[in-house]
Amino acid sequence: MGNLLKVLTCTELEQGPNFFLDFENAQPTEGEREVWNQVNSVLQDSESILSGLQAYKGAGQEIRDAIQNPNDLMLQERAWNSVCPLVIKLKKFYSFSLRLEEALQSLLECLTCPPFTPTQHLEREQALAKQFAEILHFTLRFDELKMRIPAIQNDFSYYRRTISRNRINNMNLDIESEVNNEMANRMSLFYAEATPMLKTLSNATTNFVTENKTLPLENTTDCLSTMASVCKVMLETPEYSSRFSSEDTLLFCMRVMVGVIILYDHVHPNGAFNKSSKIDMKGCIKVLKDQPADNVEGLLNALKFTTKHLNDESTPKNIRTMLQ
Repeated sequence: MGNLLKVLTCTELEQGPNFFLDFENAQPTEGEREVWNQVNSVLQDSESILSGLQAYKGAGQEIRDAIQNPNDLMLQERAWNSVCPLVIKLKKFYSFSLRLEEALQSLLECLTCPPFTPTQHLEREQALAKQFAEILHFTLRFDELKMRIPAIQNDFSYYRRTISRNRINNMNLDIESEVNNEMANRMSLFYAEATPMLKTLSNATTNFVTENKTLPLENTTDCLSTMASVCKVMLETPEYSSRFSSEDTLLFCMRVMVGVIILYDHVHPNGAFNKSSKIDMKGCIKVLKDQPADNVEGLLNALKFTTKHLNDESTPKNIRTMLQ
C-alpha cells in the first residue's frame, strides 16, 4: 500500500477519510490482474479515440454546397461521400462509449463489493482505483473536445435527413449495413447530449446501483465521495501535489474530482450539493477556482450544466454563487 498514504483521518475531517493516491505509479496486484487486464484492453484505445475526435474536421462546406444546389447531383454525391466516412468514425466513438460503460461497471463491482468498505478497497486495489480515475479523465477530455465541434451534430443530422429522404440512389448506401436505423437512433441520442460520455457513465453508475439491489447505496456513493476527497487533498496540498513528476497529473486530478462529483450527484438521492453530502463541495470548487482559468473553465461548466441537483432548493446559495 506504499502508493496510497493516509493524510487525514475521519476525526480530522467530518467528510471522511482522505487519501493520497499515486495515480502515476500504482501497479496491479495478482488479485486485481484479471479485471485490470479487461479494463486495460479498453483504456489502451482511449488515446486513439481522442486523437480521432481532435482531428475531426467535418463536412460543413460540402453540406452547404449540396443544400444550396439541390439539383446538382455532383455536389450531392460529394457531400454524401464526405459524410459517410465521418459517420463511420462517429459510430466508432459511440461504440467505445459502450465498452467504457462495461469497464466502469466492472470496476464498480470490485471497488464496492463486501466485505470491504470502499475506503479499504481503494487501499487494497490501487491499480483499479487508478483505472477508475483514468476512465473519468478520458470522459472529461472527450466531452471537452466534443463541445467544441458543432460539425458532429451537423454532419450526423445531414446524414439522417439524406437517408430519410432517400433522394440519393447508388451512392455508398452500403453504409446502412454499418449504421442501420436503430444504431442511428442511438447515436443521435448520444451526440445530442452536451457531454455524451459523462452522460453514459452517469447512466452506467445509476444502472449499477439499480441492478445491485442487495448492495447498499452507500458502498457506491462512499467510493465516489472518497475519490473526490483524494483529488481535493492532492490539489490543495503542495506537499502531496509536488510528488507528481508531471504537471499534467494535476489536471488529471481536477478532471477526476469533477467526474466523481457528477456521478455522485446523479446516484445519491440528495445529490452532491446538499449539506448532508459527504463531498466537501465548497472546498472542491475553491480548489478549482484557485487553478488557472484556462484549465478549469470546462470543468466548472461541467459542474454547472451536467449535475442533477445544483438548482435544488436544498443547495446552499453560496455554492451556486461560487459556480456563477
